[in-house]
Amino acid sequence: MAETATDESNQADEAFAGNRLLATFSREARALIEPQGVLEQTQVGDIVLTRGEQVESSVFPIGSTMVSMTVELNGGRSVEVASIGREGAVGGIISCGQAPAYSRAIVLVGGPVFRVSMGALEDAKKRSGFISNIFCRFSDYLLAQVMQSVACNAFHSIPERAARWLLHAQDRAGDRIELTQEAFAGLLGVQRTTVNAVIRSLQSEGLVSTGRGVVRVTDRAGLKRRACECYQRLEDHFGAVIGTSGTGGPR
Repeated sequence: MAETATDESNQADEAFAGNRLLATFSREARALIEPQGVLEQTQVGDIVLTRGEQVESSVFPIGSTMVSMTVELNGGRSVEVASIGREGAVGGIISCGQAPAYSRAIVLVGGPVFRVSMGALEDAKKRSGFISNIFCRFSDYLLAQVMQSVACNAFHSIPERAARWLLHAQDRAGDRIELTQEAFAGLLGVQRTTVNAVIRSLQSEGLVSTGRGVVRVTDRAGLKRRACECYQRLEDHFGAVIGTSGTGGPR
């Protein structure tokens, strides 16, 4: 029993240290959701949410885990509207109780997630002003990401968008990003041949290297110069509304 308790404690420590939202929780705030949460392992392609289904829990990606939120259109087409890694959560975190999901959420980079039921989260929000506030702040950041994505898709070139996406992915998953060019094309809403040309261009500039189903960022500074302003704007906004304290801070 002692070993089991120690294992559970280590898993909880991993979850709260490996997610930027959970890392802001005080001991008292952590105690409100930790007993109700469970650490799960995900694989690439796992479905977190399906459009229309009732959202019964939220998952907090840990470490390099990434989840892509996509909107599906007629004809089998889809486009990414937001991606979430260790800076946030996916599911009913921002709603007031259970509600149907609008987008599809699929695991892009597999790894651990911390799952908490909606009932436990709603109870924690009622008992802690900090938890209620930080979830509201994250909803602000998530909305900003979606709005920035709309502007980016409308006005920025595909190479700029690709560079911006890779920077966000590097922040979450590290220099080695497991991603096929077919999947990358789907995320950007473009043809695979277009992504092939963009990746070749970035590779010729020494910004990335590629392998079988893998993209490696080799020159982050150069990739930032290649990206549109959307990357830095979102990073600045996260710091302003959440930051390391959960309450944001001066830019």
